[in-house]
Amino acid sequence: MGKNSPFQLKASIKPAGDQPKAIKKLLTNLRKGVKEQILLGATGTGKSFTLANVIAKYGKPTLIMVHNKILAAQLYREFKEFFPDNAVEFFVSYYDYYRPEAYIPEKDLYIEKDASINDILEKYRHSATRSVLERRDTIVIASVSAIYGLGAPENYIKLRLQLYKGMQISYNQLLKRLVEMGYQRNDYALRRATFSVKGDTIEIIPSHTDEEIIRIEFWDDEIDRIQRLHLLNRDIIEDDIEHLVIWPATHYLAPRPTMEVALKEIEKDLIERVAWFKKQGKEIEAQRLFQRTSHDIEMIKETGTCKGIENYSRYFEGREPGEPPFTLLDYFPDDFLLIIDESHQTLPQIRAMYEGDLSRKLKLVEYGWRLPSALDNRPLKFEEFLQKLNQVIYVSATPGDWELERVCKQGL
Repeated sequence: MGKNSPFQLKASIKPAGDQPKAIKKLLTNLRKGVKEQILLGATGTGKSFTLANVIAKYGKPTLIMVHNKILAAQLYREFKEFFPDNAVEFFVSYYDYYRPEAYIPEKDLYIEKDASINDILEKYRHSATRSVLERRDTIVIASVSAIYGLGAPENYIKLRLQLYKGMQISYNQLLKRLVEMGYQRNDYALRRATFSVKGDTIEIIPSHTDEEIIRIEFWDDEIDRIQRLHLLNRDIIEDDIEHLVIWPATHYLAPRPTMEVALKEIEKDLIERVAWFKKQGKEIEAQRLFQRTSHDIEMIKETGTCKGIENYSRYFEGREPGEPPFTLLDYFPDDFLLIIDESHQTLPQIRAMYEGDLSRKLKLVEYGWRLPSALDNRPLKFEEFLQKLNQVIYVSATPGDWELERVCKQGL
């Protein structure tokens, strides 16, 4: 579409009415380096088509954020139709049901976290981060879950497995690497993020799909052949592949050396926090914290994970107390374009998320259910969110005073 743009917009209609003027104005400002703009557009006025034209001509990786899953799904379908040959991805919370961990001191009632993870939505999230890291022609449609901690992109990249035809790697070394990446062996019912072993062949279903098998055939300690197969009928999609990347099964993994350093830090902070509780005369809280955290440490040592491992994410990501978490925004390159749809609703939601999360976790820390590091497993503060932005288009029929003021300051 645009000069050197990797996007190919496929549409049977052309911009009409006010659309050509809006597209030209938005593009001119983007190319001038304008940071923030507003596109006025009510539902049904063709704003998605206008934005698709801007994305296609501007040619930068794009994140579109909206305030709920339903609207995100609608936009995802629309942009998949506009860009069938490009990477259009979907990133929303992967919980079908979520009851957060909480403590109500007035009733001395501890509520354990309970959640149901939707495997399909988790697959979409992995597909999104994979595309963002591998391709420039990527558009991600996301809910505000994009501002929640996602694990360090550096660790995610470090743990990826690059496979080459003729690569010198033993059968057992490859199996060990898959386990380190969070993949599980299942020789009977292949599903996403699992692998199976058959003679001198290893079959892998990557974390970003539930439709394909990667088949690795060995000759002694060398990869002899790599194929992509359909999961259902095992038809060959791609034969004799020269190079392939397998991404980790979870975003919340860390390399073994990083994990060992993190566990030492957790143990150190546990000892200090238990001593602090005892000094305050809070023996129950001290005992509770010691038992729970010690159990988590043992589980992480044995299995690489534990229930509620996200509460220790700061240690595994090498963050200091209070430092913002890594989010989907950190997976994007620095020159990405952000579009905030229904900004009059989406921005207030982003602004409110941190405080609601903090008030619940403070109780857990205060009463010895969690180490203070749990406070760093959180969404971004609004100011932190703004610092991660490059260029933004706010889209709304009724933009808020905040957006209008920001744009007016730039003289637009």
